[in-house]
Amino acid sequence: MSSFIQIRNLTKSYRKGPNLITPLKDLTLDVPRGEFLALMGPSGSGKTTLLNLLAGIDSPTQGELLIDGRDVARLSRSALTKWRSRHVGYIFQLYHLVPILSAWENVELPLLLLPLSRAERGARIDAALELVGLSDRSRHRPTELSGGQEQRVAIARAIVHDPELLVADEPTGDLDSESAASVLTLLGSLARDHGKTIVMVTHDPRAASAADRTLHLEKGQLIESGKLETATAGP
Repeated sequence: MSSFIQIRNLTKSYRKGPNLITPLKDLTLDVPRGEFLALMGPSGSGKTTLLNLLAGIDSPTQGELLIDGRDVARLSRSALTKWRSRHVGYIFQLYHLVPILSAWENVELPLLLLPLSRAERGARIDAALELVGLSDRSRHRPTELSGGQEQRVAIARAIVHDPELLVADEPTGDLDSESAASVLTLLGSLARDHGKTIVMVTHDPRAASAADRTLHLEKGQLIESGKLETATAGP
């Protein structure tokens, strides 16, 4: 598998009052295309910061961040927004569904940013809901769904525009064990059978075990067996 994500000496810093905070420092990482990668580490280790950089929500202070050969760290804010809307799907812990909209309408939201006809939008939405096993719940609102079903709607929304990259921030953190297992099986299938590259942050070793590979972050750097990684964390 080729490297879909190539990170070289990536650093992210920001000021909080008089203090300089550096959640990521000189991070180097390769993620092959189609890999399901889990990131673990304590709070404040830089996991969510890395997800936000990968998703184009934030920009690094320095270093290279290549996704499918494009250095997204060098894109302007407007170009980054356009790139994100086409190439990235974000899955949150708390779903962030619009309560007054049906499952179908929630999944439609990302497509409203794209130049698609109503028929094209409908076909994509139906396909995404079928993929996550919720075709029969398409007209239900979030309050009429279980937590696991809500997360599946959120996953359908994340994949409806057919992004190459999915980033997931604690996607099973609010689910019971049965629903969590179902969601993890779905994520594994998206990587294995549909070629999605998935980077998932989790605190749960059971969730991490569903991924192809698990890496640990500590104070903004990758660690292995308690030691700082000095080489690229490749496959």
